[in-house]
Order: sequence, then C-alpha cells, then structure tokens
Amino acid sequence: MRCVVLDDYQDVALAYADWGSLRGVTVETIGRHLATDDDVVAALAGAEVVVAMRERTPFTAARLARLPDLRLLVTTGMRNASIDLQACAEHGITVCGTGSSFRPPAEHTWALILGLARHLVTEATELRAGGPWQSTVGTDLRGATLGLVGLGRIGTAVAEVGTAFGMDVVAWSPHLTVERASAGGTRLVGKQELFSEADFVSLHLVLSETTRAIVGAAELAAMKPAAYLVNTSRAGLVDTSALRRALDTRAIAGAGLDVFDEEPLPAGHPLRSHPRVLATPHTGYVTHGNYTTFFTEAVEDVEAWLAGAPVRVLAG
Repeated sequence: MRCVVLDDYQDVALAYADWGSLRGVTVETIGRHLATDDDVVAALAGAEVVVAMRERTPFTAARLARLPDLRLLVTTGMRNASIDLQACAEHGITVCGTGSSFRPPAEHTWALILGLARHLVTEATELRAGGPWQSTVGTDLRGATLGLVGLGRIGTAVAEVGTAFGMDVVAWSPHLTVERASAGGTRLVGKQELFSEADFVSLHLVLSETTRAIVGAAELAAMKPAAYLVNTSRAGLVDTSALRRALDTRAIAGAGLDVFDEEPLPAGHPLRSHPRVLATPHTGYVTHGNYTTFFTEAVEDVEAWLAGAPVRVLAG
C-alpha cells in the first residue's frame, strides 16, 4: 500500500512519528507544492492513503474524480475547508483528522504585533548590514487599544497577552455577546468603533460566505493612520486589493500577514516586499508541538483505518 505525505516543506514529516509501525505500507513525502490538478494526479497515482498538511493542497471534486485509488485522506487538524467532503463520500473516501493546538497561532500573532510595533525587521536588517544605529521609533503597547475581530479560542488567547501588556482589549464579531466578550477578557464594541479606535486590529474569524471580505475598504478607511492590521487567520477575511491601497497610500501604518489569497505567494508579489508589511509564509501553526501531534496522530489514523477501527472522522 502506498501512502503519500504532501507539502512536507521542511522535510521533517518522517522524523515526527513512527511511520515504520505501518506494516505493509510504503510511506513517501513530497516537499514541493503541487500547484495544478495534473501535478496532484501524477504525484498521487496509485496512492491509497494521503496525508495532507492543513489546507496547502486542495482536494476538489475534480481532483478526487481523477484519484480512483484514494481510499483514506488524513488532514492535519479537524477542519479543512479545502477538502470537498461530499465528493469524498461519493467516491468512498474516508476523511479523518488529527488534533491541533490553538496556542501556536496566538503566539505567532504576537510575534507579528511586536515585530510591527518595534520595527524589528528594519532594525535587525540594518544592524546586520552595518547600517544606521537606530532609525525608527517604536509603538508602546501599554495603554494602546487592541481590537480583536473574532473571540474564539485563538482570539481569547491573544486577548490574555494583550491584557498582560496593559492594553485596552476590545472585541467584535457578528454574533459576539457582551457576556462572551467579558468571559474572554475583553469588552464588546461595535464594528465601526473597533476599527476606528484600535491601534492594532487582529483577525480571528473562521472564513465563511458571511465573513469573506469582512474587512474591506470601509473598515480600513476607518482605521487610524498609525494603526496596524494583523491577520493570522485566513486571507479571505480581507479585501486584499483594498488592503494594498491602504498600505500604498499610508492610510494605515502597516500590516502583519501570515495568510495570503494564493499560497505559496508567487515570487515578485508586492506583499513579499512591501515596506509596510511584515509577512511570514503561513507559519502560525508550524511548531514542534503541533507537528508532533499532526504526524503522530496521522499514523494512528492510518493504523486504525487499516485495522477497521474507528478513526477521527472529519465533520462537514
């Protein structure tokens, strides 16, 4: 039996679990991103088991129809919007997932906030290159306002740190209540108020048809010229064209981005080199702890499936 682990960018998947416990299964990893349907089909021909890393490689109905040998699709995490679950069911493909910690994305959010507030890339790059000794002035966090769009587990974890820094933490989402906001250590405000008052706006919503482009030209225009937008959730929450205009015209001070409309972000894309963007390649969840969970439980899923035992089935 052939098992293929996709998008192993760091070439570490085999080191994070005991894949040798899968008797009679040949395990291969692919480190490059497979961008087209033909690439995916060619790479997975004959594979009965595939392990997908988050949403890096979509499994659309069209792709699944061209993978007749696929029987088990394991995704890291228990939510994957890039898998067509209905098409999987129609083709008799079992889809299951693994555990995933919400802490790493929350920590990465703060890496971006602090990097923006203290101009870390600029100062570190100039120091390394022998450039000016100090060229920027940092932004104080104590007394500043942190606006959270979305207050689930990750948003709540981000709020805890904001409070520890002495920030005024406010929150809004379409269905957030005063009680839930208070329980999450924040106070509920209106959407317009959040964008107009926050010094840092951080996004923590699930992407859906109702939240797509929930941050558009109007929200960006409401922000202070000295404010920053941070997105470690999903790129689709933001109108990217409107964001680029806001950055180009200095309507906002900058953005910290870990997610993009197209991933990997093409070489030469403006967001790779924009002077007011601190960008990372969707590494918010990429930590030793998460990778250990991802790949260890992926092996457990395959073992259970081979034995006919219950697996962590992904819900629609």
